[in-house]
Amino acid sequence: MQNKKTSSGLPDISPILIIGLLFFIFGFITWLNGTLIPFLKISCQLDDLQALFVTFAFYIAYFVMAPPSSAVLHKVGYKNGMVLGLIVIAIGSLIFIPAAYTRTFGIFLTGLFVQGTGLALLQTASNPYIIIIGPRESAAKRIAIMGICNKVAGVISPLILSTIVLAKSDELMETLQTVTGTERMNLLNNLSHRMIAPYLVMAAALFLLSFMVKLSGLPNADTEDAMPTHAVSKKTGWWQFPHLILGFIALFFYVGVEVIAGDTIGLYGQSLHIPLEKSRFFTSLTLGSMVIGYIAGIIAIPRFISQSKALAVSAILGILFTFGALFTSGMISVGFVALLGFANAMMWPTIFPLAIDGLGLFTKAGSALLIMGIAGGATLPLLYGWLAKTYTNQQAYWLVIPLYAFILYFAVRGHKIRK
Repeated sequence: MQNKKTSSGLPDISPILIIGLLFFIFGFITWLNGTLIPFLKISCQLDDLQALFVTFAFYIAYFVMAPPSSAVLHKVGYKNGMVLGLIVIAIGSLIFIPAAYTRTFGIFLTGLFVQGTGLALLQTASNPYIIIIGPRESAAKRIAIMGICNKVAGVISPLILSTIVLAKSDELMETLQTVTGTERMNLLNNLSHRMIAPYLVMAAALFLLSFMVKLSGLPNADTEDAMPTHAVSKKTGWWQFPHLILGFIALFFYVGVEVIAGDTIGLYGQSLHIPLEKSRFFTSLTLGSMVIGYIAGIIAIPRFISQSKALAVSAILGILFTFGALFTSGMISVGFVALLGFANAMMWPTIFPLAIDGLGLFTKAGSALLIMGIAGGATLPLLYGWLAKTYTNQQAYWLVIPLYAFILYFAVRGHKIRK
């Protein structure tokens, strides 16, 4: 499916605008985790490893719910699937209200899992959809534009939430060291209650957006009709596409390093004794560098560099910036972690189209498999947390070196393996 023309002969960009808005929602909700981790660490009195279960509960939903999402899309179509996904995310946001009232970490995790479920449905629908809106050789450029929508929201959302829920956080932490009993409990409860208003507003906005998408002119297209079917006729299942399976592993590793770079940087800053008043904004530094990376990708792909070469360059930069974080100190080291956002920016836009290329009738199943790879954001940050607890926060970044190395392999060789 190519963009249909308007009466003036110009391309109809309304589908891109709608999908761009949905990617903004992905980013706004996903990157709140960078603020939720230090917030819940204080309000629920957790250690670093326990706090990183925030990412586990959120991202494991992608692994569990992506296959059912594919089945739902077969029944209701892409447009209705997106509407349903928004409603599920809104329900997950409402679960934060009893969680905040009771200050129960398990209920917070339940809300995060439900939000992740809704996002799994949205992502399973929207990622292949944006690929077929235009020429496949420029698919990475369109996904990069979606990525800018995603990461601009990711820059904004932690700034907004941290300003609301982590205001005067250093003073609060000092006070908590000096009080006990009922006074301490009241301080923690008051902190937890700061979460109620933002999530009420978020739920209302999501319900409204679902209604708007339902009434929009977004075509309920079937991507399978638009995907090329070469080399598919003898295939009987998605598991017969080696480049898809390798792409799943590459995406699993990519999401892991992206989440580590964005959601652990605040904890890393605290481990370096940087005040929480400053470190609570570090996630926005990582996402800001991702936005710059997306802009570079939009300019360069495919005019100056192919999708596979852009992915290779990104993986090499990831390795180099990680070494910078490991072998420097203080804010310079933090800066290198933030620069990982630049290295990571073009990985999803290039891995996804390379992995899904040529699947034809197996496109929905392949897309669901790739969305399951987002579970890398559930497991790998926990491994980082264990390494940080066993060694140091800085030394734990050694974890991402082999992950970037595999992504480099997929860029150079893995995406070409079709038999």
